[in-house]
Amino acid sequence: MQQPLLSIRDLKVSFGSTTAVNGISLDIQPGEIIGIVGESGSGKSVTSLALMRLLQHPGKIMGGQLLYQLSGSKMPVKDIVQLPENEMRTWRGNEIAMIFQEPMTSLNPLHTCGNQVMETLLLHKRMNRAEARLQTLALFRQVRLPDPEGMMERYPHQLSGGQKQRVMIAMAISCQPRLLIADEPTTALDVTVQKTILQLLKDLQRQTGMSVIFITHDLGVIAEIADRVAVMYKGNIVEEGTVAQLFSHPQHPYTKGLLACRPPLDKRLFRLPVTRDFMEVDAQGGIVEKAQEVKAFVRSLEIPREILAEREARLAQRPALLEVKDLHTWFPARTNFFGKVQSWTKAVNGVSFDVREGETMGLVGESGCGKTTLGRTLLRLVAPTAGSILYKGRDIAGLPASELRALRKDIQIIFQDPYSSLNPRLTIGNAIEEPMKVHGLYSSKKERREKVRELLEKVNLLPEHYDRYPHEFSGGQRQRIVIARALALNPSFIICDESVAALDVSIQAQVLNLLMQLREEFGFTSIFISHDLSVVRFISDRMMVMSRGEVVEAGSAAEVYEKPKSEYTRQLINSIPKNNYA
Repeated sequence: MQQPLLSIRDLKVSFGSTTAVNGISLDIQPGEIIGIVGESGSGKSVTSLALMRLLQHPGKIMGGQLLYQLSGSKMPVKDIVQLPENEMRTWRGNEIAMIFQEPMTSLNPLHTCGNQVMETLLLHKRMNRAEARLQTLALFRQVRLPDPEGMMERYPHQLSGGQKQRVMIAMAISCQPRLLIADEPTTALDVTVQKTILQLLKDLQRQTGMSVIFITHDLGVIAEIADRVAVMYKGNIVEEGTVAQLFSHPQHPYTKGLLACRPPLDKRLFRLPVTRDFMEVDAQGGIVEKAQEVKAFVRSLEIPREILAEREARLAQRPALLEVKDLHTWFPARTNFFGKVQSWTKAVNGVSFDVREGETMGLVGESGCGKTTLGRTLLRLVAPTAGSILYKGRDIAGLPASELRALRKDIQIIFQDPYSSLNPRLTIGNAIEEPMKVHGLYSSKKERREKVRELLEKVNLLPEHYDRYPHEFSGGQRQRIVIARALALNPSFIICDESVAALDVSIQAQVLNLLMQLREEFGFTSIFISHDLSVVRFISDRMMVMSRGEVVEAGSAAEVYEKPKSEYTRQLINSIPKNNYA
């Protein structure tokens, strides 16, 4: 019987009085890719930090063993928990390495990418600089970075998200570790880049024979890469098995919820399933299972084609709220000594479309395609270079600032990162109330306060949350707050810019359901921007696909997905992680 490379035995981790990991046990076999999946707060990242002994105060391992199988040693097993810190420093990188979730915060902005990888080799492998440089170039080629020589001299801010992640992978494998921990390494990436990173990790694992712990909140991603899966919920492993077992016969209600909440690709639903459709938590914190079979439950939520056809016909009869004609937004790319522009970055290049009243137009494409610039140009947060933007028949492309301010009451945006778009010094009640004061809505503070409380209830928050600050809320709750703020002025038109991209799939499902519900209740028109075609397909009536500043395909959500005309759209569809539960 093969010995596990790492045996986690009854691991307990606490942060003060809060238990983050509650006595979990798990074996990682040599050469195996094991996935650990769960929502934020489930304990999966804390587990990985405990394995690396990188817990920050007040985090502390309170019990358990981390038994690591050494090769070629008289003491074949060592407990990582008991290792002295000076010995643990030699283990990090050599025996166990880690790819962190956000490469930009993990890479030093003051050093070139080449020097940062070389530093690892100089420290752990005792190479001289010439040897370290040659080895770093070889690693950059191994992780398929374009122009490895050029990448040696570039700084992190000069690289795309996918390229920064490849540099992090090169750094992690530079000392040939036997165990690689990848903590949400693809969460912030486009689906196409995510697919290439997943394939790269699988290829590297096959080439080196290392074991991999892959941590994510998305079971669809796990299905693409892992051999075996452990599902974590509130510090416990609630289910474990092979990928095939988990997807075909999930046992725990939490696993069923995670499987079901990702938007399906082959059907349209009234709403997305959420974890509470499969389980409830009682007053003592215990789980009460609701008897649901995943496939049957998802089928029960499917919208009949005739209802979809009716909505499509009804929207087709409505007038256009927004008409965009030959819109260009260019930025100077290179100037000469005298400041004259020599070349342009054509972020939006000749885009034309319309959005009808009450319609949701999906806008999908990879980072850098121009979709966010298009959204900001429509709101006049960025000045257009040429073209017209007709809103209710009025061209707003050249409106002066004084007239734009009055118009902003009618046009709102929900930004990607709710935390950075909320003032940390304002309570959420004051943040939602502020636009009402600016635009002179309601006659008294009491009326505005009542309206804010009403909006909080609309987005499934509590009226008593009025006096709390943004840092006191989870990511999903903060997203609900900015949705409430966008609705405070009762706008006709809302742009949602990657507004669910950073959320766990289960929280993402809740926010998407909320947006669908509010659209029906308030009757607003919207543009929904995302890099995830499955999300856009779920929420949109029609969709546009953008690439390099241009619209390469447009049509109904079903047409674009089922009968894509462009190769770029087919590539986006093929890159979506497949959930094979339905």
